Amino acid sequence: MWFVGIGGSGLSAYAQLARAWGAEVGGWDKVTTPYLGGLEDVPVEITPEPVIPDGWEPIVSSAYPAVAGTSRAAFLRELVSLRPAIVVAGAHGKGTTAAMIAYVLREAGRDPAWLIGSPVPQLGANAGSGEGWLVVEGDESDRTVFGLPAEIAVVTNVELDHHTEFRSLAELEDAFGSWAAAAPHLVRDAPAFDGALSVPGAHNRANAGTALAALALAGVPAAEAAPILARFTGTGRRFEVSEVGGVTIVDDYGHHPTEVAAAIAAAREAFPGRRLRVLFQPHLYSRTRHLATEFGRALAGADDVAVTDIYAAREVPVAGVDGMLVVRAVSDAGGLPVYTPAVDAGVAYLVSRARKGDVLLIAGAGDIDRAPALLRERLGTMA
Repeated sequence: MWFVGIGGSGLSAYAQLARAWGAEVGGWDKVTTPYLGGLEDVPVEITPEPVIPDGWEPIVSSAYPAVAGTSRAAFLRELVSLRPAIVVAGAHGKGTTAAMIAYVLREAGRDPAWLIGSPVPQLGANAGSGEGWLVVEGDESDRTVFGLPAEIAVVTNVELDHHTEFRSLAELEDAFGSWAAAAPHLVRDAPAFDGALSVPGAHNRANAGTALAALALAGVPAAEAAPILARFTGTGRRFEVSEVGGVTIVDDYGHHPTEVAAAIAAAREAFPGRRLRVLFQPHLYSRTRHLATEFGRALAGADDVAVTDIYAAREVPVAGVDGMLVVRAVSDAGGLPVYTPAVDAGVAYLVSRARKGDVLLIAGAGDIDRAPALLRERLGTMA
């Protein structure tokens, strides 16, 4: 099997699991990524354009629709059909909730397999190949999750986030409802966990409550699961904390207003009384156009806000839609934002403003992921 886009968070995980289950795998990508770390011993081509050697069956990322082969969604459906699966879906928290479930299952001796779209340090990788339950993070952005056969369907929450795929919240709710109705077991609207956790924020208490409900259906009672869950420390780019020169840096993948507000609230909870400065990169023109006002309200909860230009990802530019939409929305909500179009300019702004005791929150799903390392480097030279 030849994975076209093997360096992505999804296909890298699928390749690892397929190899563990007996397939010969290889792949192509434009660049080397951290997700290839678990695939050092397989053939990988790094070239500007897709390469598919003769004799290999191509499995193709949704980022390359012009390449012929089995789609990512179809291949994931095949994997999920091979094992009783817990599929976790929803607008927010699905990766963390799936990671919580997989971590508890493993630590409780249930030997799970898992496919999660972000690194999970305590699990060692975003894919695992145990013989028990298969835990999957399902993605609604391209409707992939609605084709996955779940034994236990988990819905964390439903909120419109992908405006080019769904015309309305009602359409999205209908899609989730139809998928959930087909599952033998459903977890939805579970009460938040009120015990001790190693990850801060009300959103993580909600994630934990959902995970506990799913684990109970999977045969792990709350009395056994809760002490293990308390040791869970999170996933990659979900409130990752580092320190340099008396300044705390928090790296977060939040790219929807609800997620940004949750990250800001978690920072206030984890670091009470400290000044909070945020560097935010909007992700997608469609999302920014529809949710600029909501982003403004969320970001106005910080003490200092810098906004970059939009990370386009798969979209083409839209006239009149840029980072200034968010800047104006923050101002309208009572904040005092600045516009730093490039990530490097945003980093330079934070470095110029940061003082000992400050918390610097980096939020977004694009190439802003390089900002924390730049901050550590530049602040480290000033310490």
